[in-house]
Amino acid sequence: MSLKNVRLEVMQFLEKDVEALIEKYLIPIEKIWQPTDFLPNSEGHNFFEEVKEIRELSKELPYDFWVVLVGDMITEEALPTYESWLMDVEGVEQVERNGWSKWMRHWTAEENRHGDVLNKYLYLSGRVNMKEIEKTTQYLIADGFDIGTDRDPYKNFVYTSFQELATYISHNRVAKIATKSGNKQLGKMCKIISGDEMRHHNAYSEFVERIFKVDPSQMMMAFQYMMKQKITMPAHFLRESGDKISTAFEEFSNTAQRIGVYTSRDYIEILEKLIARWEIDKITNLTDEAEKAREYLMKLPERMLRLADRMKIPENSFQFKWVEPATLKL
Repeated sequence: MSLKNVRLEVMQFLEKDVEALIEKYLIPIEKIWQPTDFLPNSEGHNFFEEVKEIRELSKELPYDFWVVLVGDMITEEALPTYESWLMDVEGVEQVERNGWSKWMRHWTAEENRHGDVLNKYLYLSGRVNMKEIEKTTQYLIADGFDIGTDRDPYKNFVYTSFQELATYISHNRVAKIATKSGNKQLGKMCKIISGDEMRHHNAYSEFVERIFKVDPSQMMMAFQYMMKQKITMPAHFLRESGDKISTAFEEFSNTAQRIGVYTSRDYIEILEKLIARWEIDKITNLTDEAEKAREYLMKLPERMLRLADRMKIPENSFQFKWVEPATLKL
């Protein structure tokens, strides 16, 4: 049987439990938070006073912070790309709507709120160039992405397990910076977003755990493949208006590292957490090739740590069109 058919068979076997996993990891729409819970009430009498407070508190946050918050928001706003990609994964039937397609739709519906609330907050803050941000967002959706997973569910679930934990770290650190500056509402907002990301990380990690139980060798090979080629961040095609796909994402990453929101060491620690959670060292009944893949994965964090120690992050901020220093002096 071909690898494609084996994966399809495994996905069909696991599908019987997807409904229970939706109940375990996703929150009903009537119970979950919505963007308006964290934003001024446009129907209320105090709307303008609340907007003024947001603008005043926003003055306390530095340039690099706004760059990271904008980059995080744009990444969340490119959700149409992520949904269309995952709905095409082997075993996800979007025509006849099986359990996996229901998971993808409900998961992306939860994720959609993140971009909505961050977008509205940035607009009200008066500290960013919204038109430039909107252009970048449209470029990112139009350009699409290639995360190196093809239509393989094993590789895609490794990717989402990793990426959801990375976004948890980023939003959680942004929340801490905002709260420390006195902006408790923004801090609370980013904190609750990070909570969503952790729930989603746990869900995708459980998907991988279940695959390891029924197809350990091929799941191990998929994990090795993804880590060998490196996890590509979803906004890796990031660009500003008038530019080709170039250095924008690299500079955004440098900014996130410079203020400690997401670093190369975080990448390594995520890998270590996945190795520990999936108990890679204890998995049995592996083929010789999969055993070599396991050995590679077990040694990888130490190798990456040596490289991370030699990395140098630029001290000076890159000038993005999204955030103009002059606006921060108002």
